[in-house]
This record gives sequence, structure tokens and C-alpha cells, in this order.
Amino acid sequence: MLKAGLTGGLASGKSFVGQALADLGCHLIKADELGHEVLLPGGEAYEPAIREFGRGILGANGEIDRRRLAAEVFDKPERLALLNRLVHPPVIRREEELAAEIARREPEAIVVVEAAILIETGSYQRFDKIILAVCSERQQLERAMERDGADHKEAEARIRRQMPLAEKQKFADYVIDTSGSKEETLRQTREVYHLLRSIER
Repeated sequence: MLKAGLTGGLASGKSFVGQALADLGCHLIKADELGHEVLLPGGEAYEPAIREFGRGILGANGEIDRRRLAAEVFDKPERLALLNRLVHPPVIRREEELAAEIARREPEAIVVVEAAILIETGSYQRFDKIILAVCSERQQLERAMERDGADHKEAEARIRRQMPLAEKQKFADYVIDTSGSKEETLRQTREVYHLLRSIER
């Protein structure tokens, strides 16, 4: 099995690339979805998050309201680091279990883990290859505003809190530029897929 990490910046196109790789035959694991799961009632991070951030983060249904939780860590690096310490270990455990199960069924598989802060957390070291989706900052802003309904100032603040894409490129084995047409992004993605498929396992 070959394990690749897929990352990028805010609205840089990593989900589009991830889906394209899945369509080509890769097994896609979305770290963000696992992050949601570990914060659900019964999840590994649910009780610890309530202990640390208080019951004010709960919605009427008893689930953690992600917007309220986000407000607790917004522009508070030490609080965000605390949340990451609660969420990341169980996410990585689930990710490793899923990858191991895929490897048992399909030893020649390519597993792609899509994660936003793969490089910042040092997690990139757990992968055979790193794929980075990039585009211009202007496109990041436009896409984030269109996709998330964020205003310009909010989208810009979110980008500023992330490691610049130019810095992330130093850690990447493959860079997919998503600033052109979807067809062009798909062409580059197919190229990366064939390169991954050609690696001896």
C-alpha cells in the first residue's frame, strides 16, 4: 500500500483533487470528516472538549455546535492548540485503522488522506508522498467567499492564519495548480495518479 497526504490552503481546491483521485481508483480518507466524528456524542473528543471549553459549546440537541466551538478558538492560538491536541490523536488513530483495513483487502492500494493542516502539525512525515493543491490568493478569497458565504475580511483573516502555500510547497512531492480550468486540474491530477501508481510497493 502507498499512503499519500493531500493538503492545501483555504479553498485551494484540495477537495476537488481528492475526489478526482478517488474517481481514478484511490481510497480517499477525509480527516475533516473524522474530526467531525470524534466530536460527536460518544466520540473520543466529545467529553474532553466539553470539559475544556464548557457546556456553552453545545447545541440544543446535545451535540457540539461547531460554530460555537470555532468561536472559542478564533484568534486564540493556545486554545486552538488545545483543541487540536484533543482531536488529532483520535483522528490519526481512526485514519490508521481505515488505512490498515484497506491494505489488508488490497495490498496494492493507494490511500489518500485529505487534511488541511498536514504540514503544520508535522503529520506529513507519516506519508510516503505529499500532494499539494495550490492557486492564487485572489482565487482562494473568491472561492471561500462564494463557497462559505464568508466576507472578504473574514476569508482574508483565515488565509493569514494558515501557512502560506509557497511555504507548503517545500514539503510537497507533487503540486497541482488548480487556478486554471477544471479540465486542466483533472489533467494534472491524472498525471500525479499515474506517478503514484508507478511507485514500487
